[in-house]
Amino acid sequence: MSEIVYDALVIGSGAAGSFAVKELTAQGLSVLLLEAGPAVGPKDFDPVRKKAPASSINIWERARATLKGQPIQARAAFFTERFSHFFVNDRKNPYTTPKGEPFLWIRGRQGGGRLHSFGRVLLRWTDDDFKIRSRAGKGVDWPVSYDELAPFYDEVEAYLGLYGNKDNVATLPDGIYAKPASLTPAEQIFKQAVENRWPERHVVSWRYIAPDADRMPRPLRDAKATGELTIRYDAVVRRITTDEKTGRATGAEYIDRNTGAVSTVRAATVVLSASPIESVRLLLNSASAKHPDGLGNSSGALGRYFMDQLPCLAFGSFSKAKGWAPDESAPTDPFYNPSGGIFIPRFGESDAARGDFDYQGSVGRAPVSVDTDARLAFFGFGRMLPYADNRITLDVRRRDAWNIPVPHIRCVMQEEEQALLRRQEETLIALIKEVGGDLEFIGSPTGLKEMGKGAFPEADVFSRFMFRKWFRKTMCMGAAIHETGGARMGETREASVLNPYNQLWDAPNLIVTDASAFPGSGIAGTTLTVMVLTIRACRNLVDQYRTGRL
Repeated sequence: MSEIVYDALVIGSGAAGSFAVKELTAQGLSVLLLEAGPAVGPKDFDPVRKKAPASSINIWERARATLKGQPIQARAAFFTERFSHFFVNDRKNPYTTPKGEPFLWIRGRQGGGRLHSFGRVLLRWTDDDFKIRSRAGKGVDWPVSYDELAPFYDEVEAYLGLYGNKDNVATLPDGIYAKPASLTPAEQIFKQAVENRWPERHVVSWRYIAPDADRMPRPLRDAKATGELTIRYDAVVRRITTDEKTGRATGAEYIDRNTGAVSTVRAATVVLSASPIESVRLLLNSASAKHPDGLGNSSGALGRYFMDQLPCLAFGSFSKAKGWAPDESAPTDPFYNPSGGIFIPRFGESDAARGDFDYQGSVGRAPVSVDTDARLAFFGFGRMLPYADNRITLDVRRRDAWNIPVPHIRCVMQEEEQALLRRQEETLIALIKEVGGDLEFIGSPTGLKEMGKGAFPEADVFSRFMFRKWFRKTMCMGAAIHETGGARMGETREASVLNPYNQLWDAPNLIVTDASAFPGSGIAGTTLTVMVLTIRACRNLVDQYRTGRL
């Protein structure tokens, strides 16, 4: 019996991989999907797991997860035990960082990837991100523009059925929304106060997707329904195989997560969508005689220009509103909490405090008594520039549970980022104070600043002590969970790993469509843009495959 050669092999089943298999199967290609983790089913969404935390710090949940093998994953800002099975075991999946330069790698290995644990917010990027060099003289321009991607944004949003509103904000393009999103009464008051005080600042609702009642992400379901998709779960890919003469990708070698058995699969085309760090690691580990420094590394750029957004976290209260209100925009889900909140995009150009940062948060959504000031919480995201020495390499001295070299991650702020992060924090402090809010703390990789009653005043003394002790380990680089770069797109093969359609310059029958392809960090979530670039890249790949140009 001859070996099956698939039209396409897709590695990873998260935001990028799920849209890749949807697009490729819809065009009639035979597709094999390799997912490193297990399949996800109803048992993984047991409503019994939906418990109120013992405290707002949930210190004991984090401690239990740490003891079970998740000391890194338990540091995620909004970690709860309910989702712990959607995060990896850190003992089996280690990585290294330079001494004194920590990076928090939050990751999931299961069917659907981090789509089961991300915040569900899907925001468009703009040419402030894509054309940053032309507009601000910093970083590098992407080889695509917003106008080129806008039709793909429309398509993905319409397909997913987003909740959102037409807000007419110049720095945050409107999208296609199936249903309106709501603000709480407290958020409406907050919005009015901000926009009355600063005409160039806007407070809008989240643009988001509700939890999928079928649990398997819709793109994966639709791909399965075509009959063209084969899925192999628990398949840990260790290298992409290549033709020794042409250098083109021929398939992959993978290890069964449970048995350790090694298998090889073949395909005419390959889509790598394993998440930024994992994809770069895999390309580096796929070195061969034709690709001695790693697959796709003829420019020397593979692994370089790695970024994550600059994180800051703030909690406090808002005296102009009392109590709280539930958000009933979307149907109640037995496993997930209601989605929704507010977003403050880049300020308008005439605002003196404008910078490459934004804020995502909520006001009046945390349960408190009717006569208590509404609670507020914000997470800020700032732009990081691409630096060649912020990079992912292989640490050959250490191996994971499947004997694969682990990634060594360096992601360090320079003076530019230090100054921007200070502005990001100072601007949020001043904004909240001006409109009647009282912060209890704000923190970032630069440290924790307490004010007023201090952090979590209602918590017990021990929990507050542990929060302060662990804060720097929690709010370091990586905390934004918006990592990008490492296999960036570009106009020339001398300065990039991928061409403008996400094809490897050195092996054009392989495309990389997760956020490792991003030339810049942006300041909003990466998920929607990952989905958009995946569809665009897959269509180009299919066209070239069918016309014999690969």
